[in-house]
Amino acid sequence: MKNLLIVTALLEAATGVALILSPTPLVSLLVGAALDTPGGQVVARVAGAALLALGVACWLARDDVRSGAAHGLVAAMLLYNGAVVAVLVYAGLGLKLSAVGLWPAVALHVALALCCGVCLRRTKAQSPTDT
Repeated sequence: MKNLLIVTALLEAATGVALILSPTPLVSLLVGAALDTPGGQVVARVAGAALLALGVACWLARDDVRSGAAHGLVAAMLLYNGAVVAVLVYAGLGLKLSAVGLWPAVALHVALALCCGVCLRRTKAQSPTDT
């Protein structure tokens, strides 16, 4: 679980910082669409702040993988990665938005979701059952 939290922390924090500083190139790379309104820029930067916060949370939990908080964080990241996959697949197939980064991003989030699921199963299998 420690490696998953480290990788997630680095990826999400870097993406968050990129969205905060300059969201247009990242959005263009991902879905091939422009962020041509101030509202779109603001929402993208808010999403960047959220990703940065997730990255910081994962980084801070990396050395405490046996805690309930770390377990909850990995469960939340499983939900997040699953939701990102659903949104990006919808963008690609339903909305016909696509650029060079779309399907690699889908694959990355599928892999991260699977890793989260494996980590949660392992921690559940290792913890004593309640009586």
